[in-house]
Amino acid sequence: MSTYARPSPSAFTTSASTTLFRRLTWEGTVPLEIRVDSKELPANSDRGLECYYVQAPRVSYLPLLIPDLKRFLLDVVFDEAAARTVKEEDWWFESDDGNLLKWHWPIGLLYDNYTIAASSRNPTASSSQTIVPLRLVLHLAAPPTDKLLLSPSAETCKQAFMGQMKEADFIRWGNTKRMTSLRKAEQDGLWEGIKEHNFDEYWRVASKVTPTTTPTRPTSPAPGGATSLHSRPPSVDPNTGAAPDRDGAYSVRSVPVRIYLPDGPVLQDLVPPVLEDGSPNTLANILSTQVPLLFPASASDPPFQDLAHPLIQGILAPKETDVAWLGACMAGADGWVNVCVSLLQPR
Repeated sequence: MSTYARPSPSAFTTSASTTLFRRLTWEGTVPLEIRVDSKELPANSDRGLECYYVQAPRVSYLPLLIPDLKRFLLDVVFDEAAARTVKEEDWWFESDDGNLLKWHWPIGLLYDNYTIAASSRNPTASSSQTIVPLRLVLHLAAPPTDKLLLSPSAETCKQAFMGQMKEADFIRWGNTKRMTSLRKAEQDGLWEGIKEHNFDEYWRVASKVTPTTTPTRPTSPAPGGATSLHSRPPSVDPNTGAAPDRDGAYSVRSVPVRIYLPDGPVLQDLVPPVLEDGSPNTLANILSTQVPLLFPASASDPPFQDLAHPLIQGILAPKETDVAWLGACMAGADGWVNVCVSLLQPR
C-alpha cells in the first residue's frame, strides 16, 4: 500500500476558508487496485503478488503512478531476467471491464466517472455504501496506439495538463495571458507540485492564475441595465460603490465547468458567474439549463423531483452553491470544475 505524506501548512495570503477548501480538495484520495494482466506476466513472476493497492491523490494522473508501481513489481513480482527486459513506455491501463482508460483525466475524475457508470448499469450491486477500489488492469506490452492517440508517459501527461490549464485560463479571462506570462520555471513548478503532491509548491504558482474569493458577492442588478452573460460583471454589490475585484471569482467571464453524464457525453458551455439580473449563478441553474430532464427547473409546473445528484471531487454538492465559488475553491488542479452526474436509484 502506497501513501502520500501530508504537506506542510500553506503560507498563502488567501483567506483561510479558501485555503481550507483548496487543501481539502488537494488531499482527497481514492482507492485503486491495479492488477497486472496475467497473460503478460513474464516467466517466473510471483503470481500471488501481481496486485498493487494505492490511495491515489484525486489531483494526480495514472502515468505518475508508474514509478512506484514499477518499483513494486521489480521488488516483489518480477525476477532479474524480467526486470532487465521490461519497458515501462509500453505500459497502459484498462478498466476491469475492458474499457481503455482516459489516462489524461485526473484520477479522481476517473474514479467518480467509472463508479457512477458502473452503479447505473448495475444498481443492485451498488446498494451498499461501502467505498470500493477502482479496479484497473495494467498491460505490459502492445499499447493500442490507434486508440491512445499519444503515449501515456509522464511528459505527455504534463503537456495535456498544461493544455487544460491554458484552456481554463482562456475561458475565465478571455485570453491566456496569465498562463503564458509565467516563467518556464513557474510552469514547471505547477507540474512538479502535482508530481510530488506538494500543495504549497503548486499553489505558489496557481494562485497567480486562479481567481480569488471575496467576502461580498453580487446580489443586486448592475446599474444601467442587465449585465450580459458574456461580460465581466463586478465581484461586489454595485450599490455599495466599491470597486470591482478584477481578479475575483465573480469577475471572470466564465467559469470552466464540464458535466459528465454516466456512459454519456461530456457537456461544456459558457457558465457566467453572474446572471443578467446581477444574481450569482448557481450549480442548480447550470444543471437545469444543460440537463433539464434530470434536473428540472424549480419553477416548473407541476414541480418535478430531481432524477440525479451532482458530485464534485467525490462530494455531493449542494445545488445552491455559487459556481464562482466552485471555480475558486473546488476546481481540479487543471482549473476545471468537473461535475459528475449520478442517477438516483428507484427505491
